Formats: sequence, structure tokens, C-alpha cells
Amino acid sequence: MTRDDQKISLIGSVSLGTGVMIGAGIFALVGQVAEVSGEVFPWVFLAAAVVVGLSSHAYARYSAVNPTSGGIAMLLRAAYGNGVIAGAFSLFMYVSMVVAESLIARTFGTYLLQPFGLQDSAILVPLLGVVLIAATAIANIVGNRFVERSATATAVIKIVGIATLAIAGIIGTVVASGGGAASGGEPSGGEGDGGSSGDPGLLGIVAGVALCVLAYKGFTTITNHGAELRDAKKNLPRSIVLAIAICAGLYALITVAVAANLTVPEIVEARDFALARAADPLFGQAGVALTVGIAVIATASALLANLFSVSRLFAMLQDMGQVPRGSRWKEQQPLLITASLAIVVTVLFDLGQIASLGVFLYLTMDIAVQWGVLRRLRGDTGAHAWPLVATIVLDGLILGAFTIVTIGRDPLTLLVASVIGAALFLSQWLVVRHARAE
Repeated sequence: MTRDDQKISLIGSVSLGTGVMIGAGIFALVGQVAEVSGEVFPWVFLAAAVVVGLSSHAYARYSAVNPTSGGIAMLLRAAYGNGVIAGAFSLFMYVSMVVAESLIARTFGTYLLQPFGLQDSAILVPLLGVVLIAATAIANIVGNRFVERSATATAVIKIVGIATLAIAGIIGTVVASGGGAASGGEPSGGEGDGGSSGDPGLLGIVAGVALCVLAYKGFTTITNHGAELRDAKKNLPRSIVLAIAICAGLYALITVAVAANLTVPEIVEARDFALARAADPLFGQAGVALTVGIAVIATASALLANLFSVSRLFAMLQDMGQVPRGSRWKEQQPLLITASLAIVVTVLFDLGQIASLGVFLYLTMDIAVQWGVLRRLRGDTGAHAWPLVATIVLDGLILGAFTIVTIGRDPLTLLVASVIGAALFLSQWLVVRHARAE
């Protein structure tokens, strides 16, 4: 077997990307987005796909020219030089990916416990998340081929299973209503409903787009296995485009199905397991069990793919001198550190807090990436100016709206995100200072 045969194929790369994206995004975020954005949440998911599609232009252009295992970290260094800014925003990306792993892990625990009515357990949910992180870390040690094969197999199961549930749900609702409007189409913001079920206003809708971006941001993990992708210059951009397109179509189906079967207050009530609740009216316990089964497979495979990509980003940061390298377990050190950090976040924060942290870290980093490509790398990558400018404007708008909403709903999480950001900048200032002193 040649070295090229051992590399990841286009299908394997798309599977890894969609595996991360489908894992927690659609299962955990539907309820949270509906709570913020109201009845228009299916459109909010599509709006986020547009934002991410524009954003992906910068990553695809750079990665096609420079396929490496630390795609985004190398992009930032090329744009900003070997200093504090590049190092800090590289860590923003890394930590946002670790946060995404925790989101996946807690979603796994929530859905697995849902049939037993224990989905709100403050002990069992994080415990199962920790178990999943440990198990997928061990699986990653087996090697690339195992990760790729498992990602491809589970991606098919997830896509077919979720699409089947969504289409059946839409058809069943139409038949049950005699072709009329479904229950989810009825007004849900009457008097007596909470503020989350009324008109969210433009601010809530825009803030919901920021949350939905998390359901797509997994495409960035594709850039981190560029060095291990077969014919990377051609297949890496293709992988990004295909992964986003597949997920956008799937999210459109499932959000319409949920909206057709549940009112917004019902979705908000089941905010962490809305897909399972949506299956109940039409399919009963069998549908709930099937949804839970797909969710468990989706989250487990997503975490497997995420750990694979994020650990390689950490290894690149070690090679670049932006994070320390210990003297023991050198080969598996990035994987072990990444898994350990994900466990800490899984234990300390709930799903809503984890999602909010991910929004702040990722969108801030994305603005830095777009600006860096616009100012420094357009000539080298062939990137067009208009998608970069549009992304910066849109990222700024949705991040601003989400910040305002978070101040009113959960200021502590905003404070934690600010502390994390400041700590990452401080760490890189110390790294650069130490390097210059030597």
C-alpha cells in the first residue's frame, strides 16, 4: 500500500466534516435557536448556512494553496506574522473546537438519558459525556483509517436516518391535518406565553443566526487534516463545499419537521432534546427510540471526528511554539490534552453555556481570519474581496446581536468568555516575550 493510499479520500473528508457538523449542531441547538428566534427558526438555520458559506471562501482558498494539519493556525500566522495576534486567535480556534467537543458530549448524554426521563440530570449527563470523550480518545489512538472508515459509515446512517425522520414527519403532519397548516404553523405567541414564544424581534432573529453558525462550523475541521488528505489542493475545497451543502439541506428538512409537529413553547420546553420530542406525536415511543439511536450514533461519531482534527491542530500549535510540549507521551500528547480540556468544559458548563462560549470564540476568530486574508493573503490565495468583506460585516452583526441578548439572559457566560479570551491573549504575550528573551 502506497503512502497516498493511506491518506484520507474525498468521501472520507466530507464524512469527517459532516460528522462534526451533524453531531451536536442539529440535535442540541434546535431548541436553543427556537427560544431566541421564535417561529422563524427554520429560516434562521438557512440564514446561517449563507453566512458560513461566505465565510468558507477564505478557508477553502487558503487551504487549497497550503494544505497542512494546522490549516487555520498557519493561515493566521501567514496573515499576522509570528506574534501575539496570530497565536491568540489560533488558540481561539482551538478552544472553540474543544468547546464544540463538550457540546457534542453533553448532547450524547442528554439524548441517551431521554427515554428514562433523566435528560436533566446534573450528574449523569456530564458523566456520560466524559465516558464518551474517553472512549473516542482511545479510538483515535487506533489511527487514521479507523477514524475515516467509522466516519464514512456513521455519516451515511446519520444522513439517511435524520432525512427519513424529517420527511416522514412532514408527510405525516400534512396527512394528519388534511393538507392544511401543521400545528407548528399555528401562532404560538399568544397572551400568557413566555417571551421566548412571542415575537422575538429582529434582535432575537439575528442572535439566533449566531447560534446556528455553530451547527455548521465543523467545516473548519476539514482544514486541519489537509496534510493527510489525498490530492488536497483539489479535494479540500470540494470537501468544505459539499459538507456545508449536505448539512444545510438536512437542517432544512429537520427544522421544518420539528416546526410542523411542535409549537415554539413546546420546542423551548424540550430545548436540549427537541428532535426526540418532535418524533413523539407522530411515531410514538418507537420514533423517540429511533431518534435517540440516531442521536447517539451522530454524537459519538462526531466526537471521534472532532478529536481527530482538533488534536492535529494542537500538534501544529506545538510545532509553531504557541503551546508548550511536555517530555512524556509526545506522540499522543495533543490528543490527551484536547480530550482532558473537553472533559473539564463538559463537567463545568451546561449545553446553553457551552453553545454561547462557542459562539463568542468562533465568531471573533472568524473575523480575524477574514480580515487577515483580505489585507494580506488575497494575492497569494486568489480569494475574492466581496465574500471576505460580507463575512466580516455579517459576523459583526450577529455577534453584536448575540452579545446584547446574552447580557440580558446570561451575563456570567459572557464574563467567562471574556476571561478566556483575555487569558489566551495573555498567554501568547508571555510566549512571545519569552521567545524574544532567549
